[in-house]
Amino acid sequence: MTPKIIAFDADDTLWHNEPYFDEAQERFCVLFQDYASSQEILGLILNHQVKNLPLYGFGIKAFTLSMIETALQLTNHQISGKGIEQILAIGKDLLQKPVKLLPNVESVLEQLKGKYKLVVATKGDLKDQHRKLHDSGIGPFFHHIEVLSDKAELDYEKMLGRLDCKPEDFLMIGNSLKSDVLPVLNIGGHAIHIPYHTTWEYEKIDFEIKHDNFKSFENISNILPLLI
Repeated sequence: MTPKIIAFDADDTLWHNEPYFDEAQERFCVLFQDYASSQEILGLILNHQVKNLPLYGFGIKAFTLSMIETALQLTNHQISGKGIEQILAIGKDLLQKPVKLLPNVESVLEQLKGKYKLVVATKGDLKDQHRKLHDSGIGPFFHHIEVLSDKAELDYEKMLGRLDCKPEDFLMIGNSLKSDVLPVLNIGGHAIHIPYHTTWEYEKIDFEIKHDNFKSFENISNILPLLI
């Protein structure tokens, strides 16, 4: 494998993220436990998130707005100002969570830097993702950061155009089969899946991927024999 550019997803590929959202949803469920079961509440939040993606996109701010809409639905629009304030506090706490790198990330980047052009390609809120990259301490390893509104085929094609890179010279590494793997394979690129122990329901797929340009490893350090 001889890519010219290697792109890494950020959340749950370079650093922990999804557990913070799980914790936030647990706090929300406690606030509204008198209105519905946790399972029902989580389903409503997910429905609002998916419905709102075309308007809000991905990230913590979009998630917070979807929680507020869920609360309005649960309370039949009777939620108090204090209740809205409590939801906003959950969102603000998410925006201030510490950045904890996943195992072996820094050592892998150290060994790849200089041999390839390294890029961060992630979804989410622009300001928040830049904050996390800064706080992570691994920013200097990367030539470029792309915060995408989505990770569909067209988004990758536009990004590769900006990077002046052909799909066959591009490798994407991430934890989401739906966002980090399938679109890249569909445009002729290479993809490596590094699974995380928990995955947002929206990012799950229910079929196995078989493709010559696809590989999956349990740990990010397993990519090194392919690239060095």
